Amino acid sequence: MTTIETVTLPDLGEGLTESDLVEWVVAVGDTVALNQVVAEVETVKALVQLPSPYAGVVAELLVEPGVTVPVGTALLTIAVEEPAVAEDAQPAAPEGTAAPEPGAAAPERTAVLVGYGPLVGSSARPLRRARSAQWAAAHAGAQEARLALAGRPIGPKVLPPVRKLAHDLGVDLNKVEWSGTDGMITREDVLRAVSSAPVAPDARRPDALSAAHRPGLAGPAGRPAESPPGQRETRTPVAGVRKQTAAAMVASAFTAPHASTSLTVDVTPTLELLTELRRDPSLEGHRLTILTVVAKAVTLALRVHPALNAHWDELAGEIVQYDYVHLGVAVATPRGLLVPTVKDADRMRLPELADAVAALTEAARSGTTTPGDLAGGTITITNIGVFGVDTGTPILVPGQAAILAMGAIRRQPWEFQDRVALRSVLTLSLSFDHRLVDGAEAARFLADVGSILARPGSVLRMV
Repeated sequence: MTTIETVTLPDLGEGLTESDLVEWVVAVGDTVALNQVVAEVETVKALVQLPSPYAGVVAELLVEPGVTVPVGTALLTIAVEEPAVAEDAQPAAPEGTAAPEPGAAAPERTAVLVGYGPLVGSSARPLRRARSAQWAAAHAGAQEARLALAGRPIGPKVLPPVRKLAHDLGVDLNKVEWSGTDGMITREDVLRAVSSAPVAPDARRPDALSAAHRPGLAGPAGRPAESPPGQRETRTPVAGVRKQTAAAMVASAFTAPHASTSLTVDVTPTLELLTELRRDPSLEGHRLTILTVVAKAVTLALRVHPALNAHWDELAGEIVQYDYVHLGVAVATPRGLLVPTVKDADRMRLPELADAVAALTEAARSGTTTPGDLAGGTITITNIGVFGVDTGTPILVPGQAAILAMGAIRRQPWEFQDRVALRSVLTLSLSFDHRLVDGAEAARFLADVGSILARPGSVLRMV
């Protein structure tokens, strides 16, 4: 008996509601095994391999690479040569093993993508989950029909995170022009409503395949399309990390009142200290850099100035003060800007912190960070000095109270011991949420970070 099973985009966790289909690993007619990777999807968090919850033959690919799809969207269908399993049927025990006793613990599941997980040693398919999803979709449609017949408004289609964003920005969802699938209001629609930008006629998507990804208009997976002869412009679909980063930055700019301050510091003593530490045999193999020292200085200064390690909870009307430091480190990658997070950075010694920063930075650049690696930050550092830039005004990561930018280290004349000498100088730029941090507190925090870098021995007064 052949049945056609539909594979949908599962819940990827971490509050993610959509992802971009980057690449199909299989084609129509291919035979796939249970848990075999069939596609790669990209979220703001990471690249994720999508395993097949069924064994069979690929019947149809329903979404083109490069398309952004919400959770629950049908991605492909698989023809399965297997009798259907009843909802209340117990999976057969593998040959040579005893059947589970009534009330016994469920068999262990394999570690695969969220939303999937066949029983180890069993060929049973997750029919209960699939049928539940189908029932939910049918139930939702019936509910809309009942509301329409009763003359009651159905209301806009919008996911909870997008509804919260609209609430934070003061946007009336009933007046927002949608561009998502089947009338869904997206995050971009809300941000467009704030800026009053017009919606392009082809921005609406009547189905999962956006017009921007139709042949001849754009390349797959957000790559630039080939321009017609004589055309002197290139259009690249906004997707993946760049799309999510843009939305987050606009939301941050509209929800948090930004303020900034800066400080130029003589970091010659810190560079001399780093030279000594790198010669220490006990620290061999640890990548000690100026970024590591700045990160440590930030965690120490936060002990004295905890207001910069906090969150403004608009919905609850509360200020959330963190008793830990999850330090975000902004990393420029081929996919766009990512901010992996060093969990409990304040509890780490300098070598441990150096290793953690190096590992997360490398993972971000290679595309192997997990959603957990990119979530939960309480304050962020961005090193713009690696690009030869002296200073800048960074935008806050949404939900955080402060972000510190490091500029390039320059050798230049500087006042030292009542004389002018050639010293190594670094400019620090701090942006902060003025609802949580006033100017004086921000200045004192920045001064303490600078003091540690200019006089590493001053750290003794903070520990």
